[in-house]
Amino acid sequence: MTEPQVQQILSVHVPGIDGFCAGCRAWWARLCPYPCQQVEWAARRQARTATRRFLDGLR
Repeated sequence: MTEPQVQQILSVHVPGIDGFCAGCRAWWARLCPYPCQQVEWAARRQARTATRRFLDGLR
């Protein structure tokens, strides 16, 4: 996945008023507590990308 796609996941999967993920409810009609698996995955991928950029800059 590209960085814009990861950003889209993070922008859609946000906590709802009731504490469930609004993106999971809208896309799949699933009640998942926030943070859902998609948010956790996207956040890890974003962190890996930022770390890689930082470490490449140190060389």
